[in-house]
Amino acid sequence: MEVQTITFDRIDLRLLGALQEHGRISNLELAETIKLSPAQTLRRHRRLEELGVIRRYEARLDPKSLGFGVVAFIQVTMERGHIRDLAKFKELVAKLAQIQECYSVTGDIDYVLKVVARDLKALSDFLLDTLMRIPGVSRVQSIVCLDEIKGTTAMPLEA
Repeated sequence: MEVQTITFDRIDLRLLGALQEHGRISNLELAETIKLSPAQTLRRHRRLEELGVIRRYEARLDPKSLGFGVVAFIQVTMERGHIRDLAKFKELVAKLAQIQECYSVTGDIDYVLKVVARDLKALSDFLLDTLMRIPGVSRVQSIVCLDEIKGTTAMPLEA
């Protein structure tokens, strides 16, 4: 995969910072915030979208308000020599709504997953009935989150 180098000026960074903080801001409000004309603001905004810097817009929902009282980080170890199972694992993980994030990592484990569940029983059922049944999964270890101290998707932008 080729990494594309994109140059950002102070205005781009202010625009991105404003969007991170207020994703539903109007173009006029955004222009006022970054001190640029609405037309130039819109042009820059669209350019950042087209470059893939802005992936998408979404609402961040409160898990507890929706009945998801458990957040867990699951460490997954795959069976050695089961390269053919990795694609199937990734495909299934992408389809499972309980899995919010999945990272391939270094070290003794292969993946770290962020999972939400309604309660500990639901988490246990998900681990035993779903995750452990995925071909190639040899071991899972769960770390249950007691309290969220910080949760953000904002990038540390610097001018």
